[in-house]
Amino acid sequence: MAELLAVCRVYVLHPDPGTVGVTAIDKRPVDGRVKVRPYGLYADVQADRANHGGLDQAVYAYAQEDADHWSAELGREVTPGLFGENLRVSGLDVNGAVIGERWQVGSALLEVTQPRTPCQTFGRRLGEQRWVRRFTQANRTGAYLRVIENGELGAGDTVDVVHHPLHGVTVADWFGAQYGLARAAAGAGAGAGPAGAGSAGADAADADAPAANAPESLEELAQRLLNAHAAGEIRLSVDMHRRSEQAAARAVVD
Repeated sequence: MAELLAVCRVYVLHPDPGTVGVTAIDKRPVDGRVKVRPYGLYADVQADRANHGGLDQAVYAYAQEDADHWSAELGREVTPGLFGENLRVSGLDVNGAVIGERWQVGSALLEVTQPRTPCQTFGRRLGEQRWVRRFTQANRTGAYLRVIENGELGAGDTVDVVHHPLHGVTVADWFGAQYGLARAAAGAGAGAGPAGAGSAGADAADADAPAANAPESLEELAQRLLNAHAAGEIRLSVDMHRRSEQAAARAVVD
């Protein structure tokens, strides 16, 4: 069973040498239940609003199984919120979530929109050499979500995948195709129970879904997403729609 381990929101703004001058990446767990609205968690904030936050990136989720991977790599604990995530979950393959997949968490309904693209602010936060490159190459990005139904959530809530689009393109599929990366192995807890199975994409009934040993190109994935968007199966984020159109256009030119 997938579970919400921690709910995190901004603890304090820190000075940052980037263009904005401050960063809100310092998220830490909070007690009790937290309201979720279209722009994210109550009392949370994003400093760089040109690149973070908004309706399509209202909530950021990261899996404990992926945090455990990084704890082993870095030799230190990756505590909830260290990566700037709002939700730390367990038993759910977040990278294997299908774009447009919906999660019921507490009384809130959330929808997966896109992977996280690491930035230099994230690199400065971790203080690890070549961090952005390492995080990218691992293809363990976590997922951004939009809020479909307002509600409240808190640590200990189950995370149930209640809608699973048939196009089958996952967060890791898309991110990996952009950078020529292999799919990271799912965490040990992912796939356990109905929620984990749904998130991994294994039960997608789409006959057009690619075989596991035959990854599709970015152009092919983009066309599948655009087809699903046009058919009303999903609603692509502004960024994903733009990137998909650009990739599909390259395929036509080629």
